Amino acid sequence: MPIEEGKAAPAFKLQDQDGNVVSLADFKGKQNVVLYFYPKDDTPGCTKEACGFRDFNKELQKLGTAVLGVSADSGASHQKFIGKYKLNFPLLSDPDRKVMTAYGAYGEKMLYGKKTVGVIRSTVLIGKDGKVKKHWARVASAEKHPEQVLNVVRELD
Repeated sequence: MPIEEGKAAPAFKLQDQDGNVVSLADFKGKQNVVLYFYPKDDTPGCTKEACGFRDFNKELQKLGTAVLGVSADSGASHQKFIGKYKLNFPLLSDPDRKVMTAYGAYGEKMLYGKKTVGVIRSTVLIGKDGKVKKHWARVASAEKHPEQVLNVVRELD
């Protein structure tokens, strides 16, 4: 089932870098959620994207929006990535890729001109009501993407 703007976002429960369970229900009625999916901790594109969200996070928080990064990496890997780049938001582990699959962030993609199966860099902006406000199905520029997300969040309020 594809992610559709205006429809309810799929529920999820995943562990963060410290082993705490984070669920979409935790934010309902309280905060918007930027749920972004990325292939791997501490790789060039993923680092640029994470640092962009880090740099815009204070403004996003003022706009009532939480940032959550999701990859298949372990909690220990997430802890190192957060420490190395001073990330100021949780990273969630989806080792069996169930949440990624539910959100259309895992599947067939082109990598260096070849078809492969893997994590598709994508982002879903979920409103306080639990509905999808915006879906970036394939992020073209990891570096520019956090600012694009911030601009859309600014338009929400």
